[in-house]
Amino acid sequence: MSIRKTIATRTVLSLALAGVLGAFGVATAQAAPIRACLITKTDSNPYFVTMREGALAEAKKLGVDLKTYAGKYDGDNQSQVNAIETCIADGAKGILITPSDTKAIVPTVEKARKAGLLVIALDTALSPTSAADMTFATDNFEAGKLIGEWAKAKLGAKAKDAKIAMLDLSITHPTVDIERDHGFLAGFGVPIKDPNTFNVPDKQIVGHAETGGSEEGGQKGMETLLARNPNINLVYAINEPAAFGAYQALKSVGKAGHVTIVAIDGSCAGVKGVQEGIIDADSQQYPLKMASLGIKAIVKWAKDGVKPQASAGKDFFNTGTQLITAHPEPGVPSIDPAEGAKLCWGK
Repeated sequence: MSIRKTIATRTVLSLALAGVLGAFGVATAQAAPIRACLITKTDSNPYFVTMREGALAEAKKLGVDLKTYAGKYDGDNQSQVNAIETCIADGAKGILITPSDTKAIVPTVEKARKAGLLVIALDTALSPTSAADMTFATDNFEAGKLIGEWAKAKLGAKAKDAKIAMLDLSITHPTVDIERDHGFLAGFGVPIKDPNTFNVPDKQIVGHAETGGSEEGGQKGMETLLARNPNINLVYAINEPAAFGAYQALKSVGKAGHVTIVAIDGSCAGVKGVQEGIIDADSQQYPLKMASLGIKAIVKWAKDGVKPQASAGKDFFNTGTQLITAHPEPGVPSIDPAEGAKLCWGK
């Protein structure tokens, strides 16, 4: 073989090898996992722990590299700001977030969206809701309204003279706090004159206490309100940990079982609390469904450039709620604790 033919043969082989390696490189790039982030309010509340576990499971199934972040406490906006900045720098395709401060986080969310990330709110809508590409959440007003309607029916003629303790979430009053609070009061028959104002003046309300959504906060808040009026006969709790704390405070003064407690969450532990008579009625929501829908939306965005849309082009998707109680009331739709246990948090 001549030197010229040898060189030509080597050149052809080299080009062929380069083509193979190039194709392999393209295939490798295409197979690279989609990067995404989940940012929750805390990593201690069982609700957000369950949401994280559900998101990680769905991410693994769909080949998504999911990094998770959380605030140090409910209301910790700065940690969530830092997490979004990290996600942008890491080249994430999308962010799922349960915002601690629904207004303060918006400028950072806008920065992420301008950088090309899909941003989806889970559980708690931003203020305004349109600040996120989509929200997958419970209709929190409806969840509050269900327990308010049930409480009014349960108390019957005594409802007009109710002494209500309001165990709320945070002094910043995020969207979820206002909507659940107002929903409960509307369901109970207390008029909401201004939906944008948190405090609703009414003689039936003994007071509001911020609980941080924790059992300790619920107990302290209940103790504070009992000191203000020991005749409280109805407790609204933002979530189940706050409700369990309220029960402990009532138990310590011999009032457990004599005060009606209603809450929102519907965890397996909460449903057990309904079965045991600690919580009288509980609106169940489905964070596993929220997490699954969020991960699927990011994958769709990364692969096809398509953003999620609810019906009629809305940017809010209601993941549903059901009332759990062992004592159904006429006119208020509910399911019993046994059925609630099968559905808790969308398992």
